[in-house]
Amino acid sequence: MTTAALPANSPRRVLFASLIGTTIEFFDFYIYATASVIVFPMLFFPESDPATATLQSLATFALAFFARPVGSALFGHFGDRIGRKATLVAALLTMGLSTIAIGLLPTYDSIGVLAPLLLALCRFGQGLGLGGEWGGAVLLATENAPPGKRAWYGMFPQLGAPIGFLCSTGIFLLLTEVMDDAQFLAWGWRIPFLASAALVFVGLWVRLRIAETPDFQKTLDRGERVRLPMLSVLRDHPRALLAGTFALVATFVLFYLMTVFTLGWATAKLGYTREQFLLMQMVAVLFFAAGIPVSALYADRTGRRAAMIVATLAIIVFGLAYGPLFSSGSHAVVLLFLIVGMVITGLTYGPCGAFLAEMFPTAVRYTGSSLAFNLAGILGASLAPYIATLLAGKYGVAYVGYYLSAAALLTLVALLLSPKEKA
Repeated sequence: MTTAALPANSPRRVLFASLIGTTIEFFDFYIYATASVIVFPMLFFPESDPATATLQSLATFALAFFARPVGSALFGHFGDRIGRKATLVAALLTMGLSTIAIGLLPTYDSIGVLAPLLLALCRFGQGLGLGGEWGGAVLLATENAPPGKRAWYGMFPQLGAPIGFLCSTGIFLLLTEVMDDAQFLAWGWRIPFLASAALVFVGLWVRLRIAETPDFQKTLDRGERVRLPMLSVLRDHPRALLAGTFALVATFVLFYLMTVFTLGWATAKLGYTREQFLLMQMVAVLFFAAGIPVSALYADRTGRRAAMIVATLAIIVFGLAYGPLFSSGSHAVVLLFLIVGMVITGLTYGPCGAFLAEMFPTAVRYTGSSLAFNLAGILGASLAPYIATLLAGKYGVAYVGYYLSAAALLTLVALLLSPKEKA
């Protein structure tokens, strides 16, 4: 039975299935991130002044990160109990349906305070789905990887982040070109959320054509399934959970400062139009995408832990230059700032999937790696745009950089204390 299933998982099919799912998931996630800055403050929180409305909108953005560990526990349980394939399909459906629902929501003008409440509920659903998606996609790739290529295979789900960002930013740019602001706010903003339905259909078709991973099939054959994976992770692997969580904090802080915070601050305070800055971000994300395979190749040669330490040191240095570069007043310097920040993001993001996956045994790997990743999201990403906006408003943009460097120091300590991976 096992040998008959394995040929279905050709490398091309596995890598495409892991990539397409995370691309869809991150597309859904990023269209919300963009809308939380340029749409939701006006349509769902219009009773507040602009600054307060933006902070309220960013609070709903943060909600998904608190939902993600719940998704890790829920989908991780079934991923470690019944398999990676079925759980990945369920996670994709949860994320996709939540995103489509956002595109159908009435605004504050129609139903009053119920509108932001429903928005928050849908955002929670997005976080729930993504909490189960990432870990399964990484395991689909790494548990099919040949020896010496775990980071290379593990980086394919990571490529879903820049591709999803490019698609989400691209569709917002296209909409701003073909319609005026009144049309965009009236109905145009709904198009990216509703378009997710087609992407989800493609993702489901691909996911349903893959077989179970060899590593998990061996666990089934040996009868090694754990009854309560979450309990086992907390009881038997607390060091791996803590080390994995804090090892990714800086990764999350950096990414969301370079995307959500910079977009909001540049359009509100630095005089950029939405179109100008989104285009600059799209250019920078190409360098983010380029950094991921470079870091994966390096990680397979030197070790995932060593590669992440090098990237974290770069984040610390970049944090010290964050304020002067972003506030320079020069379009060229700001573009350079975005490119450098996104390259470093790629360097830290590329190896992290393989790094987390190999910290836990197969029987609890889905739960453990997903939980660590999403707890890091709470600590590093959920409040990063909110904290950065407060710091920049009170003390200046330089303090946003100091916040980033401090997060990277915490990550560096966690990486130094984490166990070295197997060859």
